Amino acid sequence: MSPSRRALIAITSAQASLFEGGGHQTGVFIGEALHPYNVLKAAGFEVDIASEKGTWKEDWLSLQPGFLSDEERKQYDDKSSDFRSEIDRNVKAEDLLEKEYGIFFASAGHAALIDYPHAANLKKIAAKVWENGGVVSAVCHGPAIFAGLLDPATGKPIVQGKKITGFTTQAEEEMGVMDGLRSWKEPLVDEHAKILGAEYVRSEGVWDDYHIVDGRIVTGMNPQSSKSTARAAVQVFDKQ
Repeated sequence: MSPSRRALIAITSAQASLFEGGGHQTGVFIGEALHPYNVLKAAGFEVDIASEKGTWKEDWLSLQPGFLSDEERKQYDDKSSDFRSEIDRNVKAEDLLEKEYGIFFASAGHAALIDYPHAANLKKIAAKVWENGGVVSAVCHGPAIFAGLLDPATGKPIVQGKKITGFTTQAEEEMGVMDGLRSWKEPLVDEHAKILGAEYVRSEGVWDDYHIVDGRIVTGMNPQSSKSTARAAVQVFDKQ
């Protein structure tokens, strides 16, 4: 049986300051959820959005000029839009465990580094997608979801031996947020890759639109890559 033409977009429930002592609050990087949502809907998928706890706050930076087009910002601000109605349902992952999905897409925001490694129910859904022959995808800090995400058939990480990308440590350093991130005591994306036996790859420019496909694992490097990563996930799904 072919995987269901239904997708789950995971969002983070975590919130934190990127700078010690306060400042820029990180949460859901809106474009990393909105862009895949639009791509998946246009490709004929039914789309659910869920977090581990059923709560979310937007990342301040994600609403600044340049990350959303004027139309996308209107789509986000319009609480009656399909996207906003869906994300505002505040769905918990545990309430979706019985559903069948063909694509699991982990959006992010720096805050995903905090809760994704421990998001047991989101990972149950992703593992089920993987077991059923679907596509598991993540963008930016989303690959933190791969921590402890095991192939039910082998008991090994689903990204072991795979090439993955995600937000670069170089970009974290250039943003000046390393002290804040280290205070969370969670690995960065490239560190997760090493722990899991995956090969971390990246583009030369930290803000390049860059994604990589390795089998049914599709990952993108940064917010600029969310659309192309989602399109690639659809292409992998449709080729099966």
